[in-house]
Amino acid sequence: MAKKIVKKGKKSHKNKPTSKKYTKYKIDGDKITREKFCPRCGPGVFLMNSQGRLYCGKCHYSEFQGKKKEEVSEEKKE
Repeated sequence: MAKKIVKKGKKSHKNKPTSKKYTKYKIDGDKITREKFCPRCGPGVFLMNSQGRLYCGKCHYSEFQGKKKEEVSEEKKE
């Protein structure tokens, strides 16, 4: 059997992935507007928008987005 050679010393440096938090803000002239944030956790935690719902990964809060009124009225007409 071959022995594994273990190097001692510092671990190699690995870069962390960049934050995507800048995608949650919109700049309108002089104002910065934020997208929807979690009502339980506060304004620092944003809600994920996926598959017709808003979801907080920290406290598991979720809001379901219903159909728009226009879509519902079109379905009733048919």
